[in-house]
Amino acid sequence: MHFHSPHLLWLLALLAPMTAYYVWRTLRGGAALRISSIEGVARAPRSVRYYLRHLPFVLRSAAFACIVVALARPQQVEEHSTTSTEGIDIVLSIDVSGSMLARDFKPDRLTAAKEVAASFIADRYGDRIGLVVFAGESFTQSPLTTDQGTLQTLLARIRSGLIEDGTAIGNGLATAINRLRESDAKSKVVILLTDGVSNRGEIAPLMAAEIAAAQGIRVYTIGVGSEGMAPYPAVDMFGQITFVQQKVEIDEKTLEQIASMTGGRYFRATDKSKLQAIYDEINRLEKSRVEVTEHLSYHELFLAWLLAALALLAAELLLSTLLLKRIP
Repeated sequence: MHFHSPHLLWLLALLAPMTAYYVWRTLRGGAALRISSIEGVARAPRSVRYYLRHLPFVLRSAAFACIVVALARPQQVEEHSTTSTEGIDIVLSIDVSGSMLARDFKPDRLTAAKEVAASFIADRYGDRIGLVVFAGESFTQSPLTTDQGTLQTLLARIRSGLIEDGTAIGNGLATAINRLRESDAKSKVVILLTDGVSNRGEIAPLMAAEIAAAQGIRVYTIGVGSEGMAPYPAVDMFGQITFVQQKVEIDEKTLEQIASMTGGRYFRATDKSKLQAIYDEINRLEKSRVEVTEHLSYHELFLAWLLAALALLAAELLLSTLLLKRIP
């Protein structure tokens, strides 16, 4: 319960001197009647009036307290809040070429990328997120959706070898742009992750970047791969998968240009922890806008307290004049 004028509640302190005066006056006594002996009176049974003799004062004090509370204007406060979220549409475009199975990340680049992306998706509650995969060509793994359960399931199903091998960065970016083309969101973002140099595809990476910039889509590019040499998968003469040390080659210049042209940023991840830090940084840069509007409504309760005070005074008056009438 809320009080409009809580300072008036200090008037309740007057109950202390009121009670002290009543006790003093009671002990002092009222009118006296002289009799020769009280022996008979002392043995007389006590009536109901004797036990109720202090009730009028109690009722009067309670009425005073109710009046003070009514003057302080008690109110019931109801709080109504309206939350509006302006989400961001995000497409994760992930390279699934054979080189993403390189084991300079544990257990490999693709698995590490999927695990970090899963954590990123879990943190983007309320945003629409889509998935695009690319190698020698590209396709949509998941359209934009807020259904995190479905997203996590489809993300887990991503693996290398789904499509023709190669690295078509332009196609991967163009497919992601196409997912965002009809989006009404004020903020549209593509996070493109790759570990190589574009060597396939019908669309040049920088041409796709121009399209993204024209449509107001920010592109964050991530190059994954350790510095120097890394163990890449290869097939030996017996048809078995083996790993050979090869030089890590990432077209960082093109990735930087794509990010610069679209207002995004380029990041380089040399291990899983750095990749996690990159996604965390993007998560901070791309915050969803949440507005909370609060409305407070007040309901006056003083009338109930005032009526209670009147009822107590009426009861005190009836008791004093009818049942407990005293001789002056």
